[in-house]
Amino acid sequence: MERKFEFSIDEYYHVYNRGTDRRLIFVDDVDREHFIKLLYLCNGSRRVELRLLPKEQSPFTWDHGETLVDIGSYCLMPNHFHLLLHEKTEGGISKFMLKLVTAYVMFFNRRHKRSGTLFEGNFKAIHANDEHYLEYLFAYIHLNPIKLLQPDWKDVGINNLTNAKHFLESYTFSSYIDYIGNTRDQAGILNRKAFPDYFDNVNNFSDFHDEWLQYGSEYEIYGREKITT
Repeated sequence: MERKFEFSIDEYYHVYNRGTDRRLIFVDDVDREHFIKLLYLCNGSRRVELRLLPKEQSPFTWDHGETLVDIGSYCLMPNHFHLLLHEKTEGGISKFMLKLVTAYVMFFNRRHKRSGTLFEGNFKAIHANDEHYLEYLFAYIHLNPIKLLQPDWKDVGINNLTNAKHFLESYTFSSYIDYIGNTRDQAGILNRKAFPDYFDNVNNFSDFHDEWLQYGSEYEIYGREKITT
């Protein structure tokens, strides 16, 4: 999808990309955990030098300088990723994505002894310029992992809501668990204050996602973009 807009300060965007030829971009948990570290480390004005990080220090507490963007939510899937970003400085999203993708591709190619392109062209972005759509994106991004549990849930509805909730709560490669009261270092990736406070408490957040889980196909219809992964 070619972007037909320029990123504007104080606006929100759904940013995503997938592997070229739909290939896996995360082979295992080592890949996923590294990408999540980069979400924090690349979102700053300082140069990222992983070799200089003290091994005893959490990478999510390292001083990475002034942040380039605000991250509201994220989710990693086997062959693609989703981010909800707020443009806080001019060119922030573009700078952040360049640092993130470059650092990850270098890591991935070196680790898996390969070369060449990993992602399907430049990252894609949708301008979330509507309040209802912006709120919906929290569900769209956070509910992506349900496809790993029940691939047809959008067509036939969720089979077991309790199992689905437990799955989301145990899926550590998403910001979902940072919104339900869990405490972990990865929460430092997010700047929730830069986004509208749609969820007054954990119960409101959980209920909102439960409702979308039960909508099934309407969940996809509501979205303005059609993302084929």
